[in-house]
Amino acid sequence: MTYVVMESCIRCKHTDCVEVCPVDCFHEGPNFLVIDPEECIDCSLCEPECPVDAIVADTDLPENQQHFLKLNEELSQSWPVITEIKPPLEDAEKWASVTDKLQFLERQSK
Repeated sequence: MTYVVMESCIRCKHTDCVEVCPVDCFHEGPNFLVIDPEECIDCSLCEPECPVDAIVADTDLPENQQHFLKLNEELSQSWPVITEIKPPLEDAEKWASVTDKLQFLERQSK
């Protein structure tokens, strides 16, 4: 089992979760975080830290979020590890309750 960052993180990127991770499995992209499934030890410490409920166990992924398991795996291979808390994105509050945000995912820094 691994934990997965889902769509609600896109354009919010709260980093409260990275500070509690004992194995540094979070990776940071321009406007999204992912979890490396090979590094995650399933401790569940990150899940309650997310203010937008973007982190769940892979076994609890909703049907419409299943593709995020593969996306976390893929992007964790190219994005750098993040271990310290940072401020969320400037307009995170505006995006917190928005759904269907996949088209806004930035894979590379501009």
